[in-house]
Amino acid sequence: MEYIEVIMKRRDNSFYNRIVKRAFDLIISFFGIVILLIPMLIIALAVKIDSKGPVLFKQERIGRNGRVFKILKFRSMCVGAEKTGSGVYSGKNDARVTRVGKILRATSLDELPQLFNMFKGDMSLIGPRPPLTYHPWTYDKYTDEQKRMFIVRPGLTGWAQINGRKDVEWHKRIELNVWYVDNVSFLLDIKIFFTTILKVLTNADNENKGKTA
Repeated sequence: MEYIEVIMKRRDNSFYNRIVKRAFDLIISFFGIVILLIPMLIIALAVKIDSKGPVLFKQERIGRNGRVFKILKFRSMCVGAEKTGSGVYSGKNDARVTRVGKILRATSLDELPQLFNMFKGDMSLIGPRPPLTYHPWTYDKYTDEQKRMFIVRPGLTGWAQINGRKDVEWHKRIELNVWYVDNVSFLLDIKIFFTTILKVLTNADNENKGKTA
């Protein structure tokens, strides 16, 4: 346990994570919000017109050092959808997904509100995707090795996302996240960023194969 705490402290205080990475996140999220404000307002209007309910979907996720925060997304499913069908998981041709929601999911535009999570400091542009508070298991059920994925801020995209995304089962996904923490660097983040753009444009690995999202 002491070893894990030492590693977490060392990584969390690294110059790149603490200064450089956070500075990039602030700059990117600020200009991203400014540039995409009108498109986001248009999307918000489309979501509101298409179905009843709030524009944003807020969900508790586990962030850095195990702290819980609310991740923001444009709502892509009907209100109360997580209480029916397969819960929060949605596969192909899920009737709970709205018409606008199908477009948002296919283009990953439903993730745009996370720019506000980035600006606030809950998230980073690159990092492990934040898991639900109860799936695959609660924070206290992660092993000390697995908890190392929470050393850094969770990201809009990450190493696991460009290596299978929703087609990777959780144990493997966590291994990929821990590998990222051990090897985080500016060049690695650049690689993840541009690979993510390619995958978004081709809609690769963007369909749940089970309860892996």
